[in-house]
Amino acid sequence: MIQKTVDNVSDALSGVTDTMTLMLGGFGLCGIPENAIKELVRLNIKELTCISNNAGVDDFGLGLLLQKKQIKKMISSYVGENEEFERQMLSGELDVELIPQGTLAERCRAAQGGFPAFYTPAGYGTEVADGKETREFNGKMYILEEAFKADFAFVKAWKGDEAGNLIFKGTARNFNPCMCGAAKITVAEVEELVPAGELDPNAIHIPGIFVQRIFQGERYEKRIEQRTVRKR
Repeated sequence: MIQKTVDNVSDALSGVTDTMTLMLGGFGLCGIPENAIKELVRLNIKELTCISNNAGVDDFGLGLLLQKKQIKKMISSYVGENEEFERQMLSGELDVELIPQGTLAERCRAAQGGFPAFYTPAGYGTEVADGKETREFNGKMYILEEAFKADFAFVKAWKGDEAGNLIFKGTARNFNPCMCGAAKITVAEVEELVPAGELDPNAIHIPGIFVQRIFQGERYEKRIEQRTVRKR
């Protein structure tokens, strides 16, 4: 069986260089590849194009890369929790492409499945459709969206094995699974890494064929953006 385990996050990021396009999984601060992001900060890799649902918060997640001006362009759906993201976007320091959330997921999934493009009604008649091909199907207008092209995809799973099979937990399943295999190299960091054969095949969400490197992460903070509790 192919051995996909690497010893640490440094080995996992081997080959990442300036100007690359990266996919980073997660939904808000849930299920983000914390170790990979911190390593990108440490390596001071710059001029990055980052594809992610959002850009974290000011002092966590992709916000750490924004603080150090390591991101040239953000391709995402939501910017509401990051003041530095907003400042850089409004000042023109950061190139931003805002995409409907479902379209963002499908552009990842198209790349994963090997489809060059697909039609969607989302965004027709708005700025999202500017410069894109449109076509009518059954009386409804659609716009053509192209699959993403990325160098690396960094995802975070709850549990994985040495063959790269992954199990995600809860909201971490929103964007992480569809980014697996959607880039030239997929790197998975997991909370628990087990020998091949230990995972229940019926519980696996992503088979190892979509993953090239896997390592066990450490010191996860798992922050919560908006903590809401009931009154007593």
